Amino acid sequence: MPETIQPRGITDEVRDSYLDYAMSVIVSRALPDVRDGLKPVQRRILYAMHDMGLRAGGRLRKSAAVVGEVLGRYHPHGDLSVYEAMARLTQDFSLRHPLIDGQGNWGSTEDGPAAMRYTEARLARVGELMLANIDKDTVDFTENYDRTRKEPTVLPSVLPNLLVNGTVGIAVGMATNIPPHNLREVIDALMHLAKDPHATVEDLVEFVRGPDFPTGGIVYGARDIAAAYATGKGPMVTRARTEIVEEKEGDFRIIVTEIPYQVNKASLLEEIADGVRAKRLEGIRDLRDESDKDGTRIVIELKRDAVPNKVLNQLFAHTALQRTFHVNLLALVNGIEPRVLTLKALLEQFLEHQRVVVRRRSEYELARAKERAHILEGLTKALDHIDAIITTIKKSESKEDAHANLRKKFDFSAAQATAILEMRLQTLAGLERNGRAAACQGALWRRTSHHRGRTAHWRVPRGRSHP
Repeated sequence: MPETIQPRGITDEVRDSYLDYAMSVIVSRALPDVRDGLKPVQRRILYAMHDMGLRAGGRLRKSAAVVGEVLGRYHPHGDLSVYEAMARLTQDFSLRHPLIDGQGNWGSTEDGPAAMRYTEARLARVGELMLANIDKDTVDFTENYDRTRKEPTVLPSVLPNLLVNGTVGIAVGMATNIPPHNLREVIDALMHLAKDPHATVEDLVEFVRGPDFPTGGIVYGARDIAAAYATGKGPMVTRARTEIVEEKEGDFRIIVTEIPYQVNKASLLEEIADGVRAKRLEGIRDLRDESDKDGTRIVIELKRDAVPNKVLNQLFAHTALQRTFHVNLLALVNGIEPRVLTLKALLEQFLEHQRVVVRRRSEYELARAKERAHILEGLTKALDHIDAIITTIKKSESKEDAHANLRKKFDFSAAQATAILEMRLQTLAGLERNGRAAACQGALWRRTSHHRGRTAHWRVPRGRSHP
């Protein structure tokens, strides 16, 4: 078929192509969904690990195997970008509650992770919560890139992941920068908002007092924090946690035990050393890193004539011991619309997502319970005609013939007739002796009544007789 070349103005073509590219980056790569707090690559990593059976407390698999699964099935991009996203989900200094349980060298505040062939991973218990009930039609699925399988458009995510773990992302013309928060505080705020939908941001700030960074540190400026939550953007000043210790009379040292979020410790030490050499920092005679597996410990020895508080203020002014975290609560609403949200709006979006998940799960369980009740209704009916049914099956020439005869003679549905034929003859005859079908049917009636109540937001009162 010959190609058709159509003339078009370069201005229109550049504008449309740029917009298409920008929206592709925004929706498909850079920004998280407000409902589960995940970017597409992160969601695909978790779902691929779920498919591979890498449950919490179970077996570990090489990270290279997980990356290969993600690339082959859901995310046909570079392997390093997938591994970097996977590493972030594993690091306890990046996330407040890591979603992946890793084994091996997954990096630190000063070094990157080892190569993917050396590390192993499985889902963390928190990661499993993100996928809970995904097999119960709680979320929509879409075709993957080559249309060979389905992938979720969003995860059920009982964890308020976007606020709890935060996120960072740079798209075309916009960026998101959401700090991690304390899980207990976020849950308290959600419960308050669920009880009082008219609560204001000021009310919610009483519960969510500010970010809770995994690397620690101190956040200053209650007014700036409240303003950022009320508008969706704004600066927050963060400082390292320090202590001035007097070893001997006139001999002081500054101990740093927590550093600001996303500060590279090796770069920080180099920055302090450079400041001393350039004489921007005065009064420092020695610098040591005594950090170990138990935590961060940077020791700054001071000269005898140095004033400790003056040196500390110089460190805050000229090094990354003090940083400004620029909050930008930007996320995708309904999976497609980038929007800057207030703290209340973020919580409202999560609550609405959970309402949808719970309703869809209840509807799914109700439908399955109704299907089972229908089968047991047929088995109960079969008890009244057990001898005739066995005779009918024996006289039938084939399974298809028996199926048709059961439906015609006893008015069973197709599903009921299939269930009867799939039972062993011995089991079918045994139903008459123990009345198991009738008992199961009664239990399922109660279960379906319970689900009908949950879906309609009411319950059947205790003691109510069957209709």
